[in-house]
Amino acid sequence: MNERIKIAIQKSGRLTEHSTTLLQKCGLIISHTKDQLIGYGENMPFDIMFVRDDDIPGLIQENLCEIGIVGANVAIEKQLSYESSQLPSHFVLESSLDFGHCKLSFAYPETSSIRSVNDLEGKTIATSYPFTVKNYFAENQINANVTEFSGAVELAPSLGKAEVICDLVSSGNTLKAHNLVLGETILESVATVVKSNSNQSAFKKMWIDKIIERINGVLQVNESKYIMMHAPKDAINEITTLLPGTESPTVIPLDGITDTVAVHVVCKETVFWETLEELKEVGASSILVVPVEKMLM
Repeated sequence: MNERIKIAIQKSGRLTEHSTTLLQKCGLIISHTKDQLIGYGENMPFDIMFVRDDDIPGLIQENLCEIGIVGANVAIEKQLSYESSQLPSHFVLESSLDFGHCKLSFAYPETSSIRSVNDLEGKTIATSYPFTVKNYFAENQINANVTEFSGAVELAPSLGKAEVICDLVSSGNTLKAHNLVLGETILESVATVVKSNSNQSAFKKMWIDKIIERINGVLQVNESKYIMMHAPKDAINEITTLLPGTESPTVIPLDGITDTVAVHVVCKETVFWETLEELKEVGASSILVVPVEKMLM
């Protein structure tokens, strides 16, 4: 029987489409219909498991899945819960992705005198991330009470459950609707590739390493551009300085011209019009910027 590697991703939500698109950019052809909870990799030995995001770290912890794509906030909370129970964590956070941005922040009632973490000594904080918040308090030597509150955490102060909340924030509109003031952020989170660190067969390890290398390659090219231009030989160092995130450029002689060369460079950061104008000022011409589709480092 051929071995298959299982990748767990969010069943439905803001990470789902981004996660499947990422895997497709890695060359994986997924056979999947809307109501199926398992997608089949047609050209690689991967099965995609569509599950609740809260379940993803646990599936990898138990080695039921080898890879997951989940918010770092979920993975870190689960790791801290294992540490609290003195259990070893069997997964690692491998690669931070460029989607699923959110932050875990305190929020204080508008009518309260509490306005910073310095005011939290002896107070009660409601959160869906109790282990992350407790860890923050331990690191900052704050003696506060943490109560777990699932669901609409914003209601906790008005229900008398807590004096402060710590919850995920995106736009902040939900906080305003509940008369809460945004406080300090304790965790900046993005979607993250989580990988099992349990022993795997040589076959599985090879394919796990391959897909993670491809994921990293996709991340490399998201903002990367391939830039070609003609430039004076004596301006190459200045041109390299002007282009953000570049490595050593490729310099190619031009037939019949001695003082001008063709310069090719991969730029790993966004290239703005102002950058191109600065290149022109130091003598560059015929500047062409094209997107990079794939990159392996």
